[in-house]
Amino acid sequence: MRARKAEVSEQITKEAKKIISEGEGETQEVIDMCDFATGLSRQLYGLTMPSERPDHRLQEIWQPLGVVGCVTAFNFPVAVFGWNFCLAAVCGNSIIWKPSPHAEGCADLVKEIWDSVAEEHADIVLINKGGNDAAIELAEDQGIALFSATGSCDMGKALAPKVAKRLGRSLLELGGNNAAIVCKSADLDLTIKGITFSAAGTTGQRCTTLRRLFVHQDIYNEVVEKLKISFSNLKIGDPMDRNSQVGPLISEKSFENMKKRIDSCKSKNLDVFGGDRLDMEGVYVSPALVEVKEHIEEMNDETFAPILYVMPFTDLKEAINLQNSVRQGLSSSIFTNDVRESEIFLSAEGSDCGIANINIGTSGAEIGGAFGGEKDTGGGRESGSDSWKVYMRRTTATINYGSELPLAQGVEFDED
Repeated sequence: MRARKAEVSEQITKEAKKIISEGEGETQEVIDMCDFATGLSRQLYGLTMPSERPDHRLQEIWQPLGVVGCVTAFNFPVAVFGWNFCLAAVCGNSIIWKPSPHAEGCADLVKEIWDSVAEEHADIVLINKGGNDAAIELAEDQGIALFSATGSCDMGKALAPKVAKRLGRSLLELGGNNAAIVCKSADLDLTIKGITFSAAGTTGQRCTTLRRLFVHQDIYNEVVEKLKISFSNLKIGDPMDRNSQVGPLISEKSFENMKKRIDSCKSKNLDVFGGDRLDMEGVYVSPALVEVKEHIEEMNDETFAPILYVMPFTDLKEAINLQNSVRQGLSSSIFTNDVRESEIFLSAEGSDCGIANINIGTSGAEIGGAFGGEKDTGGGRESGSDSWKVYMRRTTATINYGSELPLAQGVEFDED
């Protein structure tokens, strides 16, 4: 992957249509996961625990699951596979990968790279191409010990019952409807940069994309005006051009969904800035900013496009409640220089998301931490921390090294 980073990155940009810098970042993420997993292979620790019984000890043993089925989405066609495969492989598993139909070339290239170094272990990675039927096949297959799927909440709701019906294990990384809160004490230069990338980066096609923004009433007008300027200055164009900051949407259907949502907002006489189809070859759009006075219905669901809803607030707990009011629970952030506000945001009464950031946007995560979210986001965790445990089965062993057979909890069973 290191030697062929440029080739993989260009393939990502070609199929996923993200800017080349993001394609390179995604390839680097897989390289980093390979390093991470290689080190982790020496740290698959189980606990040794004291026993209440004399001359006994307890031991926790971790064993491979078997075969992992992995369904990935178009927007991160290589990185999500890397998260799953690197951990699954060092835990002793093989993987069947069903890539997005939009990015099957990325899967072919990664498989070619693996085969070139894997020798007799080439079959640890198999590819199963196709659409919904191929995903259903993996979900229903009794031979799939862990079904890992990344995609929309609707996809997860359709596939999870099929896995549950056979009492299988599933790891779901589903949609996000992510929010950020901007407090009065925030560093606005840093804030505007963080919001702009989170809302417009990858053309709004990340599960961690910023969808909702709550801004303190006292600085609301200033923040909105700065955001309009920032959005207007974005360089939208060919994702292979290193001057471009925003590429096209993945498909015409994506634009239709975006237009439908914007038209709905306009029908309610809401102020909409941007959101236009650009006169360019491809599905290019300008990121949209929609001003709202209350949390409207359109904000409850994720539109996989660059639409940012902005709403004023006066009380921090009110803003946190609004952030938590949706069914998705992936990523969240707060911009503040007040330690009390940041600690409230991280408390049990704060953000209910799997990711909670301070003074950075909702988008972009490092491999060292577990990635995933709560509620309709699926509850799964991938990448770093102790996520490796999902790819293994746990055995608790009790070892008796004495000559007696005492029972736990003081139970007596005297054969005499």
